Amino acid sequence: MTPAATGPRTLAHPARDEIRLEGVLHALSDPMRLRVVRELAAAASEVSCSHVELPVAKSTSTHHFRVLRESGVIRQVYCGTAKLNGLRRDDLDALFPGLLDAILSAAARQVDEP
Repeated sequence: MTPAATGPRTLAHPARDEIRLEGVLHALSDPMRLRVVRELAAAASEVSCSHVELPVAKSTSTHHFRVLRESGVIRQVYCGTAKLNGLRRDDLDALFPGLLDAILSAAARQVDEP
């Protein structure tokens, strides 16, 4: 189920009550998507797709951002020709208290291990 966009420069996002745990967990199960989420969590504000450097082709990067958006993990908005990305932390924390912090903490420990 993908909600319809409201205009030509508006991207579809699930409403808070449409975000499903299995979709969020699927989106976060991929290392590249988890990397995106970690960078968005660390950012002070929304960032463009190009701000998050992924070692994949642009089309693959676009796919990862779309999976994150359609699962309700991130929000994307157009600003001119760029898409700005932000973590939907408020929505995720309201629906699944502690989940995002636990995943980010576990991911940081994995990266920090020798």
